[in-house]
Formats: sequence, C-alpha cells, structure tokens
Amino acid sequence: VRDERGQKMSKSKGNVIDPLELIEKYGADALRFALLASTVQGGDVKLGEGRVQGYRNFTTKLWNAARFCELNECRLEPGFEPDACRHIVNRWALSKLARATAETTAALEGYCFNEAAATLYRFTWDEFCDWYLELAKPLLSSDDPEIRKETRGTAGWVLTKLLHLLHPLTPFVTEELWDRLFGAPGGLLIVAPWPDLDERLIDAEAEAELDWLIRAITAIRGARSELTVPPSAKLTLRVRDAGEITKARFERHREAIMRLARLADIEPTDEAPPRGSVQILLDEATMVVPLAGVIDLEQERARLGRELAKTASELKRFEQKLANPSFLDRAPAEVVEEQRQRRAEADQIRRKLEAALARIAS
Repeated sequence: VRDERGQKMSKSKGNVIDPLELIEKYGADALRFALLASTVQGGDVKLGEGRVQGYRNFTTKLWNAARFCELNECRLEPGFEPDACRHIVNRWALSKLARATAETTAALEGYCFNEAAATLYRFTWDEFCDWYLELAKPLLSSDDPEIRKETRGTAGWVLTKLLHLLHPLTPFVTEELWDRLFGAPGGLLIVAPWPDLDERLIDAEAEAELDWLIRAITAIRGARSELTVPPSAKLTLRVRDAGEITKARFERHREAIMRLARLADIEPTDEAPPRGSVQILLDEATMVVPLAGVIDLEQERARLGRELAKTASELKRFEQKLANPSFLDRAPAEVVEEQRQRRAEADQIRRKLEAALARIAS
C-alpha cells in the first residue's frame, strides 16, 4: 500500500496513513471499499484520505437510498416474482441488477476485487440511487394500486440483492441495513446464500429505452450546466428530425423528462433553430432549447471563449513539458504520470468547452 502518488509511505516523508485514524473518521466500510477498489492484480494499492472520504459518501448514499425505500414501504414481499413485472422502469432495474450480479460474481471468483467494486459502485450510485429511485417516485404515488405494489416489491427485492452483493465489500453497513429494514430473514447476510439471478431477467428492450431516456436527460442537464442556465429556469424543448421510435419515446417519457430536466414543455418542430438556441444531438434527432432572454448569449460566448483560451494555454504547457526528453529522463515517474493526468484533464475540459460553444446557434 502506497500513498496516492504511488510513493512508499515513510515517517521521514510524512506520508504515512494510519488506518485506525481513517476508520475513526470515515468508517471501516469506507476504508475497506477504498482498498478493494484500488486493488489491481499485479500492482500496488495507491491510497489517499480523499479516496476513503469518497467511499464514505458512497455508504451514506446507500443508507439514504435504503431509508427512502423504508419510508415508501418497499419491503421484501413473500412470493415476489421479478419476472412478472410489467412496468418498463421496474424491468430496467431488474435487468441492470441481473447484469451487475453476473459481473460481480465473475470478478470475485477471479479475485478481481477492483472490478467488483467498480461494478457495484456504478450500479448502486448511478443506476439504483440516481436513476431508478428517481424514476420510481411517480410510480410509488401512482393512482394505480397494481403499479404501486409492483414498484414497492421491485425496489425492496432489488435492495435486498444489492445488500447481499455489497456485503463482502462493506460488511457493517449492509448487515445493519439488512437487520433494520428486513428483520434479517434467514439470519445474517454473512451466512446467506449468494444471489443467483435468472438470466431471463436481462431485458434488452427495457435497457435500450431507459438508457435512451437517461442519455436524453443527461444531455439536457449537461447543456444547462455548461451554459450556466439558472436551475429555476423552466425551458421549452423542441425536437427536430426525430424518427417514429424516438417520437414515441418522447411521448411515453414526457413527464419524466420534463421533471428531471426542468422543462416547461416538449414540442416537435420542423423549423430551423431560432437564433440563440442550444442544439443537442440525440441519435438521429436534434433537441433544440431556445435560450434568448434566459441568459445573455453574447456574454456566455465571451465567457466560454476566455475559458477555452485559458485551457488551451494550459494544455500547450503540459504538452511541451511532456515532449521534452530532458524532463522525461530526469523527473520521477510519479511526477511524469501526474503531468500526463493533468494533460488528459485539460484536454477533456477543452473538448467540453468547444462542445458548449458549438451548441449555441448563431
């Protein structure tokens, strides 16, 4: 185990990390997950306090999601049959869970602990907490009792399987939640059978549609963020050149897109984008968001131009340093690697700024 820069820990360098102090500050689960997520076969573990803090946030996210399920009566229903679910949001969650289970099992059996951690982090944070629970909120308060029952059963069932999968990586929080939420049916998680989900739960149709929905909402949110559109501003989304499948998807998920992307309306159009609009490509369709009167477009172009020039200057400096043979020969390996990472980050920022400028219709 080395420090976050890959240097050997020593008292003289002052880079020693005391695991007991980290446990006291962030919890044993956060430290355990950080170590396992950093354990690459054949390589050293690079550990920094910030990384452990990040996984403390992960365990907090899991706890809050479990609390949400508890408040919405998402229980482990006896006789729940996941393959009988009909709503596409629930089918998507079950499909993603089935994939995550298969990937996690294969990674643990192959001693690829970092891969297991990455799979479960993505499923827990992104797919279960950020998307499934958000998309399930209207279903949990639906006027249709069958939809409410199915969604509560799905959320409870998925959460129980997720606690099983996370248990080897975060044993304390998962055991606590297993007991508090579900009464530890069948005993402790540590002796419970490992989840073995039927491959028939994998639903390519549900995944394709909901993944499309997530891409659409993410793209609109990204454009708003890049152009510093006020969060309170309710925008109108106009959709051009959409095929029949895309049109049907916009209609089916209209309420979810408007709620999660903070839109006032969604309307089809054949007209050219008006001056001062943001254009966002989504497969064959173009999403157009008029921004005239919402933000000062000329001022925004100027701001993006200044940021782009600054980033380009930084990127050029990194490239010159990394093209210098003298620097590469004399600098420590960890310093060279740090410069390469900073160059990659600057290049990513440059691409985002260029994309933001390109989205503003003249």
